[in-house]
Amino acid sequence: MATSQKRDYYEVLGVIRTADDKTLKSAYRKLAMQYHPDRNQGDATAEVKFKEVSEAYEVLREPQKRSAYDRFGHAAFEGGRGAGPGGAGFGNDFASTMSDIFEEVFGGRQSRGGGGGGRARGADLRYNLEISLEDAFAGKTVEITVPSSSTCEVCEGSGAKPGTEPVTCSTCSGSGRIRVAQGFFTLERTCVTCQGRGQVVRDPCTNCGGNGRVQRERDLSVNIPAGIEDGTRIRLAAEGEAGLMGGPAGDLYIFLSLAAHDFFQRDGADLYCRVPISMARAALGGSIEVPSIDGEKAKVKIPEATQTGRQFRLRGKGMPVMRSSQFGDMYIQVAVETPQNLSRRQRELLTEFESLSSNENHPESHGFFSRAKEFFDNLSQ
Repeated sequence: MATSQKRDYYEVLGVIRTADDKTLKSAYRKLAMQYHPDRNQGDATAEVKFKEVSEAYEVLREPQKRSAYDRFGHAAFEGGRGAGPGGAGFGNDFASTMSDIFEEVFGGRQSRGGGGGGRARGADLRYNLEISLEDAFAGKTVEITVPSSSTCEVCEGSGAKPGTEPVTCSTCSGSGRIRVAQGFFTLERTCVTCQGRGQVVRDPCTNCGGNGRVQRERDLSVNIPAGIEDGTRIRLAAEGEAGLMGGPAGDLYIFLSLAAHDFFQRDGADLYCRVPISMARAALGGSIEVPSIDGEKAKVKIPEATQTGRQFRLRGKGMPVMRSSQFGDMYIQVAVETPQNLSRRQRELLTEFESLSSNENHPESHGFFSRAKEFFDNLSQ
């Protein structure tokens, strides 16, 4: 690239001339990631910009080179005035920066070494299981059917026809990775021939097609402990998909959810139950029977003049606490039901009752309307 065609290095990085080292490094990392060849494969323009950005940062990151560039511009590195961007090599800071960029581009440091002889761990599986609140209360063993891949019994997971074995991949020499030159750098990529396994199957097993795994359904027993909560995850080790080439199996994760219940709402180990009662029962008091999660009936005493929303606590009638001998409580919340579909006689009785009622019979409503009257009187004055 001729001097007359080169852009100003500060302009290339998008920073001002007084930018500090931290700003320079941040700008360089952002642009290098944007134009990196592995993110723009086949884009010649991106590759040119990547080299331009790398050249600019190589000069501006070193105080001596930056000082020379500030005085003489691009001419500082021509005709022997100073070491060019490629002449002095890359320092430790530059290498460290590129290492960080590789981590962000590839999601982690580039692995080195062999491909593990083709053995690869199987994938983890997820199974969603819904159970009733009663099952969560008592605990039980649930039988589930899981569709997954299992190790081929014919080739014992090798993928090769019985009597033969996988051979070392000739493309990567068994390492599972190949090196590719990209500008200033040499990158490692997964071998496309063996998919990183380091081995290839020349004579595949006819039962599994060379995969070393076959698809089938498996029946498993899942132990549900008493008191288990909604959203709990149960791990069954080595019950996931079979590994490649005889590799270890993945895990199976059971995600539990509790079905909605007709009576109870759960909050931790406590249960809540909304119980409607008649207006007469609320006024006169009495006893009611309510269901409990253990299948028994619980008796609740309703005192006179009970209002809607009042709660009654039944100790120890809630859910068991997992891995404990303790139990939560059950809370009964009453809702006073207004009578409807009244007969003529019922209307007469209620009318008579209303005429005989005083403020003492309805202190809450009397207090509200008294305050409301005062409010409007003050507004009119």
